[in-house]
Amino acid sequence: MRRRRFDHLVQELSLALDLAVPRFALWTALRDAGFDPEELSRDGALAFIDGPAHRFLADLGLRLAARSERRLRRRLARFDPSYPPPEEVFARL
Repeated sequence: MRRRRFDHLVQELSLALDLAVPRFALWTALRDAGFDPEELSRDGALAFIDGPAHRFLADLGLRLAARSERRLRRRLARFDPSYPPPEEVFARL
């Protein structure tokens, strides 16, 4: 459960941009912004999207549309890391 919120952030940000976000680059951007990707909280993920994510995306030559950003914020806010994602459930089978 330790890294579920980071994994969810990668997935949702990739979906919002319609391309795969480099995991390591996002990991280092979170660390540089003062967040711990291993123990990323809901508030931390939302704070990253509100601020440092814009610089991270600009460095990659990307921009998140306002509507996509609102959807992303909603999805990140509703995510509950206590429930295993489908890939973890299937891995156990």
